[in-house]
Amino acid sequence: MHVPDGFLDVPTSVGTAVVAATGVGLALRGARRELDDRTAPLAGLVAAFVFAAQMLNFPVGAGTSGHLLGGALAAVLVGPWTATLSIAVVLLVQGLLFADGGLTALGTNVTLMGLVGVWTGWLVFRAVQGLLPRRVSMVVPAAAVAAFVSVPVAALAFTCLYAVGGQAPIPLGSLATAMLGWHTLIGLGEAAITGLVVSAVVAVRPDLVHGARRVLATRKLVVVRPEPDEVAA
Repeated sequence: MHVPDGFLDVPTSVGTAVVAATGVGLALRGARRELDDRTAPLAGLVAAFVFAAQMLNFPVGAGTSGHLLGGALAAVLVGPWTATLSIAVVLLVQGLLFADGGLTALGTNVTLMGLVGVWTGWLVFRAVQGLLPRRVSMVVPAAAVAAFVSVPVAALAFTCLYAVGGQAPIPLGSLATAMLGWHTLIGLGEAAITGLVVSAVVAVRPDLVHGARRVLATRKLVVVRPEPDEVAA
């Protein structure tokens, strides 16, 4: 889903740059509440994993590419604010060092993947989590559903931006069909990978998973009190 230079007109690119800068600025403040000495290393690992996953891409149409987004995965593991920062850093490094996505389109890519992808994934995760039993194990299916939904929603957001300021010689209908079709399939792969990764982390250190914190906090300690006869004995 990396958008190249010149794919959108200047006003649209500037508009998404403003949105991205605002989102990253808010994320810098919000991440302070999500990160601590225990979870900071996990944020680095998540960014590295997303970086590697996004480097495996394939063409979708008119210069755009399809690949795993990792927004929902990052949001569930380290929180949505930290996830936004992680995705933004990944996109910046990819644009500077690997020419994956244009620098003038960096705001567009951050908006689509770091904001739309992350926050759609997080909101869907919280909604699904609210419908499921309050168990740590339920974090995994909620994360998988969130990952699946986030990918085509981000593709739809890109299609809307193209409808406003698209510059490529391709009909909007054809682009929408290609983007939504491919990214629905990508969403299935994203859901599977997200479920596997979250499951592995939850199995070992559920206390590090941001999406599991509320469940862990509401666990009630069951105190087993001995019967009077047992105490007398």
